[in-house]
Amino acid sequence: MRISEQRPSLPEVHRTIAIPDGKGFWRKLMAYAGPGYLVSVGYMDPGNWATDIAGGSKFGYTLLSVIMLSNLMAILLQSLCVRLGVATGRDLAQVCRDYFSPRVNFCLWVICEISIAACDLAELIGSAIALQLLFNIPLVWGVCIMAVDVIVLLLLQNKGFRYVEALVITLVATIAGCFTAEIIFSNPDVGGILSGFVPNPEILQNPSMLYIAVGIVGATVMPHNLYLHSAIVQTRAWQSTSEKKWEAIKFGTIDSTVALSLALLINAAILIVAAATFHTSGYHEVAEIEDAYKLLSPLLGVSAASAIFGFALLASGQSSTLTATMAGQIVMEGFLNLRLPPWLRRLLTRLIAVVPTLIAIVYFGEQSTGQLLLFSQVILSLQLSFAVIPLIMFTSDRRLMGEFVNPRWLKIVASAVALIIVCLNIWLLAQTVIDWLK
Repeated sequence: MRISEQRPSLPEVHRTIAIPDGKGFWRKLMAYAGPGYLVSVGYMDPGNWATDIAGGSKFGYTLLSVIMLSNLMAILLQSLCVRLGVATGRDLAQVCRDYFSPRVNFCLWVICEISIAACDLAELIGSAIALQLLFNIPLVWGVCIMAVDVIVLLLLQNKGFRYVEALVITLVATIAGCFTAEIIFSNPDVGGILSGFVPNPEILQNPSMLYIAVGIVGATVMPHNLYLHSAIVQTRAWQSTSEKKWEAIKFGTIDSTVALSLALLINAAILIVAAATFHTSGYHEVAEIEDAYKLLSPLLGVSAASAIFGFALLASGQSSTLTATMAGQIVMEGFLNLRLPPWLRRLLTRLIAVVPTLIAIVYFGEQSTGQLLLFSQVILSLQLSFAVIPLIMFTSDRRLMGEFVNPRWLKIVASAVALIIVCLNIWLLAQTVIDWLK
């Protein structure tokens, strides 16, 4: 393994947030809080909405256990990202560049860029759909409007990384507030919710249920979040001693665990609302976001229900596009060590998603958005293994990690999670190809 000369990830904000020395637990926790919420938005983006709505409308509360298990896997993987970033001072893309050959790194970079574009595509479509539903803005114009978030991100980051975190936390809080209201409106069955969190053997026996369950896993664990998280934990200026690094790992893991637990509650809320509103009313085939929006108010008898749903969708899409754009900068710098002005890096990342989205809408019509969302999740599933396996491999390498290497039990659990993810996503990809060939 070679150590190449590279600038730190996101050099403009690297080690810019001070950590109070000798202060109490809560002061330090607040100082470290933030990166987990930027990561969490990838676990509640419009791609998740589509699978959660489909699962809730068709199978009621049964797939809540899948959401819970997939989020637990995500919590584990993101904790490994914190460990890698703190122990090595490098992000996942940079360590890949040191460890693998230039040819392999180029291939990994291309695959990662495609996955970021696919994720960004889903988020752009979700935001554009929200603008269309709320304000009757055509999808094409909605995509263009949402593309300007690059400027917002640059302005905020120039003021300090805390401003970016504050914006994202505000958007996440907006989503949580909206779905709290939707759950109150829908009056779900508490007993059904509790039983839904208990794994049901029928999930493995019913092919259509298993298909949606695997889609939920594929939509939940986002590959670009692994690169993003290992980089943004380094915005904290911890001291480079063994004790302070262990402290950074502890507080960074708490931050991500709390944030992803909130993401779990939001994803569960989306499925619960779909189950309580559509499944119980006999609407078992609601899978499109637009259909959910149109049916919510009439079925619940609350005129504001659809509008609240639309605002939550807009907040979800916009927060996710911010982090996907940032991830694009991280992987380009990490894999290629390519130095471009920040505005140009983010503009290129955004264009990779905006251009194909606009082409699809113009040539195939606005009705193609549902297929685009499905396609984006398949692409993410294909990429996931290429991020998870190196992450576990690196954090289990004592030569790289030193005393921060994964303990034996963590290696076993992480390897089992990787195997489950790889097998499920291969199955999802195979089923999708079979469906397309029919």
